[in-house]
Amino acid sequence: MSIHAIPRLLEPGYAPDPVPYLDAWALQRRLHDGVVGDAGDPGYLIALEHPSVYTAGRRTQPSDHPTDGTPVIPVDRGGLLTWHGPGQLVVYPIVRLRDPGAVKDYVARLEQALIDTLSGLGIEASRVEGRAGVWIRRDGAPDAKIAAIGIHIEDGVTMHGLALNVNCDLAPYEAIVPCGITDAGVTTVAEQLGRDVTPAGLAPALIARLGELLAPAITTGAEQAVSA
Repeated sequence: MSIHAIPRLLEPGYAPDPVPYLDAWALQRRLHDGVVGDAGDPGYLIALEHPSVYTAGRRTQPSDHPTDGTPVIPVDRGGLLTWHGPGQLVVYPIVRLRDPGAVKDYVARLEQALIDTLSGLGIEASRVEGRAGVWIRRDGAPDAKIAAIGIHIEDGVTMHGLALNVNCDLAPYEAIVPCGITDAGVTTVAEQLGRDVTPAGLAPALIARLGELLAPAITTGAEQAVSA
């Protein structure tokens, strides 16, 4: 009998009560350890907003740090330096991959969920060869990043995830080179639509599409045992 992994949704806080980054990271680690240790645990999708914070992935160099001396939190995800903050929808999938080696496939599913969600709003977004995340292509101007992806996989279970710029102030990006990319810009959903939209308002559509696209790629330990 097949046991389908349907992650549980947690929404610990959106504006005006965003979740401090270190609190969310501790929650991720606790849930990750639970999924690793419980074969029947279907995992989680954690959706939230953070107060303003810079985080540095494993490939970040000291020269990448903010030019104004703002503190940076080093984390165990892939990628470089990025910013999280109010107006940005962050989703952390804590799920067991059916094939822990299929990292590119997993990232592609996260990207596609973002692209499809934006398409539903009338925004044409795409991948850019050689660059992670989701982008808006602009004629006669540099591409603009609208969503970032950074992940960590340990014991076959994922952590970290994606961040979609919904209606955030882009000023914090001016102090850094986002994700190490010097020849591109950043944008938001609100900027593309010409009207306001909030992370909490956009979350249901993104979470639903993530659930659909991740379903074939995730499993429970119990299902793996049955298959074996």
